[in-house]
Amino acid sequence: MKRPGDGQLSFTEMFDLPVAVDLRTAARALGICSATAYRLIHRSEFPCPYLRVGGRYRVPTRELMRILGIEEGPMYSVEPDTDDEGPPF
Repeated sequence: MKRPGDGQLSFTEMFDLPVAVDLRTAARALGICSATAYRLIHRSEFPCPYLRVGGRYRVPTRELMRILGIEEGPMYSVEPDTDDEGPPF
């Protein structure tokens, strides 16, 4: 049975993540279950760098996005206005 929030993270959700995420969130972003993520960690085969903080694992969001091929900067569907005249008053 799927619980809310168990599906893969959307592109928009990825840009709302903090600097580092827990292993469960990283697994969602990668499209794998958390049990698989822990198994990969214990085999030293997790696809991106991670930190162990106490008994928990944290994955830097920057590295997670790099593995997923998502650029850091925001993406726009239209070019920002580059008008040098300033705002109209």
